[in-house]
Amino acid sequence: MYYVYVLQRKANSREIYIGFTADLRKRFAEHQRTGKSFTGERGEWKLAYYEAYASRKDAEARERKLKKYGSAKGHLKKRICNSLS
Repeated sequence: MYYVYVLQRKANSREIYIGFTADLRKRFAEHQRTGKSFTGERGEWKLAYYEAYASRKDAEARERKLKKYGSAKGHLKKRICNSLS
């Protein structure tokens, strides 16, 4: 399985990070450790949302869409607004 995930900074509920991985638990742990990822150096994060895909290409395409197109990210934020609060 491949995962597209959304992390939310615990200290600032407006800041989110979108990523893609084949091992969600391992990648989340890397985000929590300083120096292992972009987010690890900037504070603690929580897993707010994820989507699972059988195809790597589908997961990568979804991540790109969420990162590149503001409207896709906006629709996702509206859909998961309770998870982000």
